[in-house]
Amino acid sequence: MTGFLARLRDMVSMSYGQKVFLLATLPLVVAVFLIFLVVTSQSRQLAEREIQALETQLIETKRAELKNYLSIARTAFVNTYGRAAPDDEDAKLSVTRELAAMLYGQDGYFFVFDYDGNNLVAPRQTYLIGKNWSGLEDLNGTPITDELIRIARTGGGYHSFDWPKPSTGANERMIVYVNGLQDWRWAIGTGVFIDDVLENVAAARADVETRITRTSYYIVAITVAALMGVFTTGMFLNIRERRLADAKLKDLTQRIIDTQEEERGRVARELHDGISQMLVGVRYALELARRKMGENGVILNKGIDGLGQAIQEVRRISRDLRPGVLDDLGLGPALQALTDDFSKRTGTETEFETVVFRNRLDEEARIALYRIAQEALTNIERHAEATRVHMSLKGHRKGALLRITDNGKGMTWPQPNRRAISGLGMRNMQERIEQLGGTLRVLSSNSGTVIEAEVPLTHMLSPQKKTQDTKESA
Repeated sequence: MTGFLARLRDMVSMSYGQKVFLLATLPLVVAVFLIFLVVTSQSRQLAEREIQALETQLIETKRAELKNYLSIARTAFVNTYGRAAPDDEDAKLSVTRELAAMLYGQDGYFFVFDYDGNNLVAPRQTYLIGKNWSGLEDLNGTPITDELIRIARTGGGYHSFDWPKPSTGANERMIVYVNGLQDWRWAIGTGVFIDDVLENVAAARADVETRITRTSYYIVAITVAALMGVFTTGMFLNIRERRLADAKLKDLTQRIIDTQEEERGRVARELHDGISQMLVGVRYALELARRKMGENGVILNKGIDGLGQAIQEVRRISRDLRPGVLDDLGLGPALQALTDDFSKRTGTETEFETVVFRNRLDEEARIALYRIAQEALTNIERHAEATRVHMSLKGHRKGALLRITDNGKGMTWPQPNRRAISGLGMRNMQERIEQLGGTLRVLSSNSGTVIEAEVPLTHMLSPQKKTQDTKESA
């Protein structure tokens, strides 16, 4: 449970860039979603109104058509009906024959029910003839016979219900127009199936849904494109700002390093030219006093020896802060002096190997490589417990390479990646080499540590420039 909560917390915690992207995109997504809902709702409402208008128009056309059909039929038998008496069976038979013969289209016909519910005419569905159909309803429970008789009694009108289609036998929606022959107590009418109208309406609705779906895809595509645009722009601005920040940080780091070197040089000069000279003067005075005191200057001898050690320590500190040999003779002699002093001070077997650089490295590279070597030897002295150290400085086609190896106990790496650079001293080495555009590699194991600092070729001075710099310094 604790691991799950930790993973959930890691998922919830976001970086600053992710939070900015979320704040930029969330309102856009919400706005697009609301626009999509409004557009979809309005489109459906508008389409539904248009479909209903179309359906009404088509049905009205069908109704007008039915009314015309029934008017034509009445014209055909009006003379017979007008001269006949209410109980004239011959006239009724003649009219039923005329109506049965009036077929139109594939499914069109006329039907007749008397007011008692008996079917008298049904030419396309003869099984209805001669039977009483009072109380007849369609599959949906809509009354048929009784409603038709009611409409006929009131003067005529329209009725809609589901009825078997003669050509297919399937139940389809039908609209009928019925009128009444009150003298004979007949309900006469005709109907038309509107399945084609319903199919057109269904097709129109399907087309609307298709268009809405297509519009949804367009909106989603536009939203994704907008999000990609926001993401790309954010990434571009983030990369640009990060590059600017890295450049500013690099400049700041370089200024800090330059300031440190200037301050070290100033302190080294003060120690060498000021405090060291004063200590030497005091020592000369004490030695002169000892000569005058003769054998009684034993205690003074101890003070002179301690003062001599202090002078040596001041000179060592001054040399570590800013070795004069680095500026006067170059990096190779400075590293040779550094390794000699390290071997003398610690008793560790130290070997230095180099090629003749002839002071070809620029000042920044010389200082950086010297400080890296200085830091590496300090770490070896404090932590490695090494008995042998080897340092080499060589040039190659890509630049200059400083390599320091020892046979100590290696470094302790808290990170899983053994190539990681950790510790304050190691970070200082990394920052110095990165300022030059170089690389720092650290390989450590139980059998020792290898440190490689590589300076690019851009920090190698040409022979002409080197000669010019030498003349200027001279």
